[in-house]
Amino acid sequence: MVLLSGESSMEMQQDEIVDIPPHRVKYFGTTGKMLLPSPTTIAAAISKIPAAKLITTSLLRQHLTEQFNVQGTCPVTTQKALREIANNPQYKVAYWRVINQSGGLLSNVPGGAAGHAAHLKDEGFTINTSGKAPKVDHFKQSLIRLN
Repeated sequence: MVLLSGESSMEMQQDEIVDIPPHRVKYFGTTGKMLLPSPTTIAAAISKIPAAKLITTSLLRQHLTEQFNVQGTCPVTTQKALREIANNPQYKVAYWRVINQSGGLLSNVPGGAAGHAAHLKDEGFTINTSGKAPKVDHFKQSLIRLN
C-alpha cells in the first residue's frame, strides 16, 4: 500500500491481507495470512449487531477471520478502525455495542468509558463500576456471533 503525504492508513479505507509477521506467530498460533481491516469493514460488521446485543473485540476479529478466510485479524488495526468509527460522524453505526473480551468498556471513544457506558445504558445495559474498570454486567447473555 502506498500512502500519500499526510494520509494515514485508516483514511485509505481498504482492507489488506498480509503475511503474519514472525513476531506475531505465537500470538496467532500459526503462520499464514492476517487481515488488516478497514474502518468500513469493521463498520459493516457492527451494523449487523441488533440493539441490546453485544460483541467482543475477539468475536469481531474471529468473524472477520472467517469472512476473509485468513488465519487471523490484527487486533491493533481492529482497535484503530474502531477508534476511527467512533470518532468520525460519517460512520453511523452503534460502535458502543463492541466491548472488550472481559466485558470492559472502550476508553478511546468519544467521552471515554463514561461515554461508552452512556450509550450502553440507553440500550438497557447495567454498568458495573465497582472494579478497576467499568464493565457491562452479565454481558455474556447478550453476546452474539456474526454469520
